[in-house]
Amino acid sequence: MSTTTVFAQVMAFGHREVFRRCVEKYSGDVGCRGFSCHDQWLAMAFAQLTYRDSLRDIVTGLESRTPLLYQMGFRSRVTRSTLADANESRDWRIYADWAQSLITQARKLYANEGFGVELTQTVYALDATVIDLCLSVFPWAHFRSTKAAIKLHTLLDLCGSIPSFMVVTDGLVHEVNVIDELPIESGSIYIMDRGYTDFQRLHRFKSEGAFFVIRAKSNLRFRVVESRLVDKGTGLRCDQTIRFRGAQAGKDYPDTLRRIRFYDLEQKRSLVFLTNIFHLPALIIAHLYRCRWQVELFFRWIKQHLRIHKFVGTSQNAVRLQIWVAISAYLLVAIAKKKLGVKASLHEILQTISLTPFDKVPLQELFMKHDTPFGMIDDENDTLNLLYES
Repeated sequence: MSTTTVFAQVMAFGHREVFRRCVEKYSGDVGCRGFSCHDQWLAMAFAQLTYRDSLRDIVTGLESRTPLLYQMGFRSRVTRSTLADANESRDWRIYADWAQSLITQARKLYANEGFGVELTQTVYALDATVIDLCLSVFPWAHFRSTKAAIKLHTLLDLCGSIPSFMVVTDGLVHEVNVIDELPIESGSIYIMDRGYTDFQRLHRFKSEGAFFVIRAKSNLRFRVVESRLVDKGTGLRCDQTIRFRGAQAGKDYPDTLRRIRFYDLEQKRSLVFLTNIFHLPALIIAHLYRCRWQVELFFRWIKQHLRIHKFVGTSQNAVRLQIWVAISAYLLVAIAKKKLGVKASLHEILQTISLTPFDKVPLQELFMKHDTPFGMIDDENDTLNLLYES
């Protein structure tokens, strides 16, 4: 029997020394009177893993098992006022950096995971999702006349569906602007929807030795330099080398591009892709774009299973802090799943943790008792197939 709680075992998959350096970087504990950044992290992570929607819920849940709090890692009492003050004043970048360290750890563990297309290069999907807020409560997040929102921009490594780069912005920031901040890796492939169409920014991928696949807009003006034969039985309709005809587009992207048109029989729609990949078969590129749905699945998953639809603070700092804590909690569970060799899905693991945070049971024993304890979808790939078919 384990001598530590299930919650403490999950938290142990994050390196305490790394967290301490994140706190020191932004002077997070300077002037604090007992309630440290680590206590704040534990309280907010507890809220994520046990589905608590308010400060009152968090405090009530922790106080229900006060004798166990020390074993869970807490070194001071958690009250509504101290937690609220910490969320308002402690720099959210502490938890953004902490999440980035967990991203690095998780990506190493999932580096050999497959995603349906056999390639040696790293493949990323870039997208953004809007997180709706109440305009009267969050006036700083003005989005539309009657709506407030922020955006979560994510670059998802398709191996293991682990985010490699994330940015939280105001809702009014257009997705394409995030390309300016994107760390581009030579040799990697980036998959994007047509909302990221900006040929000057796309040329940056080519300049830095990377590749991209993007949906083409219908008003694209181009001339065909070369056409290649395609097997129309596979859904392919054309495979061309093109140059832009417009003066501005030609200036922004002066090189040739590959244009592929693919007819999706299941969805009964025609898709046109632009890419600077000339060494892969056209059908592989079409399949690569289909894999972009994994980032949509990731957004749907975190909105359904993490506490980011209700916020326990109203300031910009508190909202950003809660989002980064949510992402960190997701990553810790993903790390635990891989290190323990658990077959259950992330959803099932979260459900189990939410019901047993105070139990003193070894994690591996807890999860190995039943591969699918709730009789739900076995893994995220099944969910991806359902999403694509819907």
